[in-house]
Amino acid sequence: MQLRTSLDRHALWQQRRIGGMRLNLSMQDLQGADLRGAMLHSARLSGANLMRAMLNEALLIEADLFAANFERADLSKADLSRADLRGAFLRRAVMNGACLMEADLRGGAMLTPRNDNAIDFQPTMMAEIDLELAVLARANLTGADLSSAILRGADCSDARMNGCNLSGALCEGATMVRTQLCRANFAGADLRRVDLSDADLSGANLDGADLAEANLTGANLTDVDLSNANMIGARYSRSVDSLSSALFGTLKSHYQWLETKGREGGRAALSGADLSNVDLNGANLSGADLKGANLSLARLDGAQLVMTDLAGADLSGANLDCAILNGANLARADLSGAKLRKALLEPVPLRDAEDKVTGRMWFASLAGARIIEADLTGASLRGANLVDADFSRALLGNANLAGARIDGATFDGAELSGAAWPEDVLPGR
Repeated sequence: MQLRTSLDRHALWQQRRIGGMRLNLSMQDLQGADLRGAMLHSARLSGANLMRAMLNEALLIEADLFAANFERADLSKADLSRADLRGAFLRRAVMNGACLMEADLRGGAMLTPRNDNAIDFQPTMMAEIDLELAVLARANLTGADLSSAILRGADCSDARMNGCNLSGALCEGATMVRTQLCRANFAGADLRRVDLSDADLSGANLDGADLAEANLTGANLTDVDLSNANMIGARYSRSVDSLSSALFGTLKSHYQWLETKGREGGRAALSGADLSNVDLNGANLSGADLKGANLSLARLDGAQLVMTDLAGADLSGANLDCAILNGANLARADLSGAKLRKALLEPVPLRDAEDKVTGRMWFASLAGARIIEADLTGASLRGANLVDADFSRALLGNANLAGARIDGATFDGAELSGAAWPEDVLPGR
């Protein structure tokens, strides 16, 4: 009843009416309190214990939440715009769809009462904002100050964090899938094993950031300098525009060669070229010479690679989902961990100089290739040369290998459910 009265008086204070008084619950124990939809604009809650409190859709704009304890609290769709959250404890808090625009989420001093007075408190020790394992999916943190914050394991997927200051932040293992991080400052931040796939990092500052084993697949890295970041084991895509002028020119000339059927431009001669992590999604590299090229972790999903020479190429971890590799030469290539779901590696009918079908076929080749732990679910390798290929622990569910040559091929531990085999004979039988 006392809390209800205090909230009513705070509402009057906000309306500047007689009998109003600004809510001051600093250092109070509000554990488990039901404050759903509460109007707490500019309220004083510094040092308050709000563990497991229900604050769904609460209005906390410009509230004083200095060093408050929100562990496991539900702040879904709450509005914390410009709130003072310095040193707050938000571990495992649920903040789906919350608004924290321009909130101050820096470290702050932990508070304790002075002389047993719950109103008169003093700083005792510094603490960083703790958002470990917090759920911030779809939250709006535009322009928030999260410098040195602890975001270990936090879920920030689909959140808006444009212009955020995350310098020195500990984000190890956090999820930032599709997160808007345009112009965010990650200087010196710990981003190890963070999932930043499809995130917008355009213009972000990653100077001195640790991105070891981070996933930046599909992330927008426009105007991002990675030269001083630790990228060991990181997965990321480079735009074609980021390639050297020579490589970019070769690709452009190849596209022209294909479009004009050889009248202009020239076939891409990229033997041994470094195209690792490059985003070539949907590109047409049919007929290109990519022998021994480094295409590890490249995006080639939906790409056209008809009759392309990829012998000995490194395609480990590459995405070749739905790629058209008909008649391609992948002999001795490394496709370990690659994705080739619904990819086509079928024969190509040969034509003469007058473009007439000769009746002969050119088959795709994976002879001697390493396809360990690759995903070929639903792929078609009809008639392909798979002699001595290693498919150990690969996923071949519903794949079509009818007519393929599998002499000496290894399928140890592979997933083969629903696959079609030459003459309906399973390998090893």
